[in-house]
Amino acid sequence: MTTAIRICSLLPSTTEIVCTLGLKENLVGITHGCDYPRDISEIQVVTKSLIDHSGSSSLEINRHISEALHSGSGIYAIDNESLEFTNPDLILTQEICEVCAVSYSQVEESVRTLSGNQTVLSFEPSNIEGILDSIVQIGKQTNTEPNAETLVSEAYGRIDTVKSKCANSPRKPRVLGLEWLEPPFIGDHWVPEMIQIAGGTPALGDQEAPSMEITWGQALASSPEIIVLMVCRFDLKRTLEEFSLLGESAFWKKYDGDIYAVDGSACFSRPGPRTIDGIEILSEIIHPNIFQRKTEPNAWMKVN
Repeated sequence: MTTAIRICSLLPSTTEIVCTLGLKENLVGITHGCDYPRDISEIQVVTKSLIDHSGSSSLEINRHISEALHSGSGIYAIDNESLEFTNPDLILTQEICEVCAVSYSQVEESVRTLSGNQTVLSFEPSNIEGILDSIVQIGKQTNTEPNAETLVSEAYGRIDTVKSKCANSPRKPRVLGLEWLEPPFIGDHWVPEMIQIAGGTPALGDQEAPSMEITWGQALASSPEIIVLMVCRFDLKRTLEEFSLLGESAFWKKYDGDIYAVDGSACFSRPGPRTIDGIEILSEIIHPNIFQRKTEPNAWMKVN
């Protein structure tokens, strides 16, 4: 392992990958949204949000983001002084979503202000294979490829275990994964694949397709037997709080299927190692007769 490499991670998911590969001591810069593992709070933060979402509802957050993107002002910014202070050798970023992290164009602009030579790796996974390949790519770049290969092999083993247990079940309930509640958005990219691996049938959404706003009429017409609230950037507690504000609306009064809430931020919206935890959570929700619960109490709960 090259202990001298200095890594700046501009994604919560790549921060998790770096730490899982045993490179926490090499992290010199992270984002304001990086919150896992818990012991990274002393690392230099090099980004900031331009919108204060504290105390805002789903509808208000969506409006703020839409207005910012429409005006071209952006949602996040890089603190160039902080980035320069970290003096990184390797910068990890993304091109998949301007709502998730700083845009790639911002990263390019900031890198041009730095002295020395930096390697910039950008990731845009759209499926489980792509997520796990990100781990391999970071492993190759940091001379921790054996660790990465072991981690990926274990992940595929866990996926195969879920698949094999679901294989003989004739029941594949229709599952609607909601990554936003007001207005409703369906889970994107890898979420339909996660549902299928866990023994369900995606009620809406195609594998590898981006997130999409739907109407409550479309949600009802999709005839979901199970709805999973996997709200982007919300943990279980925040998701339950948000649902308590919306649960008396017409759709939820009419819907008579099962409703579950999960920690969307940890295991569903971040393309990192805990995506595999998300698959196991879904398997426990979809097939409780096959999968005895092993996940933590704060990972998911039944709402109704």
